[in-house]
Amino acid sequence: MEKRYTSLNEFYPFYLSEHSNTTCRVLHFIGTGLVFFTLFYAIITQRWLALIAIPFIGYGFAWVGHFFFEKNKPATFQYPGYSLASDFILFFDLLLGRQKFKVE
Repeated sequence: MEKRYTSLNEFYPFYLSEHSNTTCRVLHFIGTGLVFFTLFYAIITQRWLALIAIPFIGYGFAWVGHFFFEKNKPATFQYPGYSLASDFILFFDLLLGRQKFKVE
């Protein structure tokens, strides 16, 4: 029987366990960074059509990481909200050094 997560605090450790491959983490970091860049670009330039690229950029990098390097199914399919929030948390944890790209 599969565990059901009912809070982000409960879900995040599972999320981290599904992101133990260094290349997958790097791809997530790049994709999320480009999402922020695209969002800021759209706001600053008022080129709102750029916002259309955000899901393709974010999910594109992440899914390549999962399917080709992590070899698992992205948590987005079962927990879209928790997964998106966890992706942003992981991005800032990696940026601030609270998480490492290489899991030991």
